[in-house]
Order: sequence, then structure tokens, then C-alpha cells
Amino acid sequence: MKTPVQAIGLAASHAGIFFMKALAFLPLSWVRGLGAALGWVLYALIRSRRHVVLANFALCFPAMTDPARRRLARQTFVCFSQAWLDRSWLWHAPKAWVQRRVTLTGAVHELAGSEPTVIFLPHFVGLDAAWAAVALQQPRPSTTIYTDQSNQLVDQWILRGRRRFGHLRLFGRIDGVKPIVAALREGQPLYLLPDMDFGPDESVFVPFYGVPTATVPSLARFARLGRARVVPLLPRLTAGGYEVQVLPAWKNFPSDDALADTALMNARLQDYINTMPAQYYWVHKRFKTRPEGEPSLY
Repeated sequence: MKTPVQAIGLAASHAGIFFMKALAFLPLSWVRGLGAALGWVLYALIRSRRHVVLANFALCFPAMTDPARRRLARQTFVCFSQAWLDRSWLWHAPKAWVQRRVTLTGAVHELAGSEPTVIFLPHFVGLDAAWAAVALQQPRPSTTIYTDQSNQLVDQWILRGRRRFGHLRLFGRIDGVKPIVAALREGQPLYLLPDMDFGPDESVFVPFYGVPTATVPSLARFARLGRARVVPLLPRLTAGGYEVQVLPAWKNFPSDDALADTALMNARLQDYINTMPAQYYWVHKRFKTRPEGEPSLY
């Protein structure tokens, strides 16, 4: 039997999913307007996350003035909220609507064929549009690593949404490396999102915006184990939906130096972020793990 708190949480989850399903059929301009309003509200009310975003900006953009950082932080909350509400139509609107709103551009040919490929998908707010864009045009089986959500109902909703188009196979972290590498060698592209702070275990410290940052060297590791090339995928939120850009495969990657490869990944990620700084996932404590003896940056 559920406790009153659990019952209220379950009811709230059902209501939230129902709201997202209903929102899917509104004009995109209405969804984006609601997202902008939500972003302003979250910026004003969620002080802890606002602090994280501003601390990240102080570390990564030291030459930026405080008013400019606050403006960028508000834009970040707006983009984050708009992308969250966009899951409504990405996961529940008619397929034809999604096809009109999400475009795949750039070196799309890099995703064709069966050559082992690791897709480097950084944490931009439009990452859910990236899954959809590729699956709609390149419906070959693919894989990724998924962390279960604590709320089972929300977890199932997310899983259904991300599996809506194409054939996406989700591995848990407890599955280990072997089945992931086997699928990669069989020609199933691996979506990898290694640009979060996963703690000190298996991380190395390499620069990110000049700050020593705990970074998992998984991009080079999986590319090496799977004998695969690395293809970056960059989703950009636009007025009409999303433009998902496929970049050319990295040359001479990985090398024999995992530390240098991971530093190169961060350096290239910086270049990508600088083209759309408000659309990166700055609400995450990217610099939470510090070298031994260093104080917290938050």
C-alpha cells in the first residue's frame, strides 16, 4: 500500500505526463512561449540551480561581466525549459509534425552504412531532438547507456519517448562494457554523452575552459575497443524546431594517449559550446569533483 506522499507523487507524475501529451498538439509558438515563461520563473525561484549556472559561467567565461552572465543565465533557463516542453511534441505529436520541425544537416553521410561509429552527443538542451532526427532519417539499430530514473512512471515515459522512432537499445551501467562493444562492432552506432561529472571513479582531470575537470575517458575508450570512428552530433534549438548538425568524423582519433584524447574532446566541446552557449546544460555541477585537497567551487 502506498503512503500518502507516494500517492501524491504518483498522481503528480500522471498529471504531468497528461499535460505533456495535451501540450503536444498546441502550436509550436505557444509551447515555446510557455517554455520562456517557465524559464524565467525557474531562474527566479530555483536559487540553488541559478547559483550553479552563475558559478559555471564565472569559471568558464571570466572575461564576461556580471550583468552579461546573468543575461546568459536567464537565456539558459529559457532554453532548458523550452527544450523540456518540446518533449511533448517530440514524443506525442504526429510523426509528420516532428519531421517538419526537426532537420538533420551537415555530414549526414557519416551515419550511413555499417562502419562502427561512436556518436559524440554532448549535453545540449536539444539532445532528445537529436535522437529523433537521426532515427527518422537513418533507422538503423543503435545503442546508448541509460541511467534509470528514480520515478518509475517517469522512467517508462522517457524510455518510450526516446524509443519512439528507430531502434534504440538501452544499456544500463551495470551491464558493463562487453555487450556495448559487441553491438558497436556489429555496426550499431553508440550514442555517448561523456561530458558530465560522474565522480572520481574512472575519471581523469583534464582542462575544460582552463579548469581541471573530472572527465570520463569513455569516448576514446569505446572508440578504441570498438575500432570505431567518432562523429559529433550537435542539436540546435531554433524558432522552427531543431537543426541537428552532423559533423565530419574526427581524424586520427583515438590515439595511443587516452589523457590527450580526453583533453581534445573537452577542447572541441568548448568550440561547440561557444557557438550556442545558452543551449548547454549549465545547470549541472560540471566542476563538482575536485582534485584531492582542492575546495569546492560551488
